[in-house]
Amino acid sequence: MSPAIGETIPDIELPATGGKTLKLSDYRGRQLVLYFYPKASTPGCTQEGQDFRDAADAFAAADTAILGASRDGIKAQENFKTKQSFGFDLISDKEEALCKAFDVIKLKKMYGKESLGIERSTFLIDAEGVLRREWRQVKVKGHVEEVLAAAQELAGV
Repeated sequence: MSPAIGETIPDIELPATGGKTLKLSDYRGRQLVLYFYPKASTPGCTQEGQDFRDAADAFAAADTAILGASRDGIKAQENFKTKQSFGFDLISDKEEALCKAFDVIKLKKMYGKESLGIERSTFLIDAEGVLRREWRQVKVKGHVEEVLAAAQELAGV
């Protein structure tokens, strides 16, 4: 069951890029954009990551950290981060603990075949660890601008 708007997010610890192990509570004291993407190094996920990367300074000015998550292994996440010069960490959620906590695993259909996969989703969490906004079934174009505007509004900048 995903946290509802106004509820504290679960504190899950997972491996991340840079040899780190991160918990969502590590970001307390500043806002956090947690975005889930289906697969590293695919066109839509690359574009979304690049959009977050390109807006990183604006997010930082709104005291907002960025954290990406997918079911990819840590090696794939490291390669993706390095190749795209992301200045933020990516989480490897192979066991789907974080994905399940935010209810982003959905039945998808591709070429007539059904499979479970990550539904592109973004969550804006305030400095106290409370969920303030969520975007589900995200379309990449224009998404980061919308998230940035919400982060700026929440930060009062």
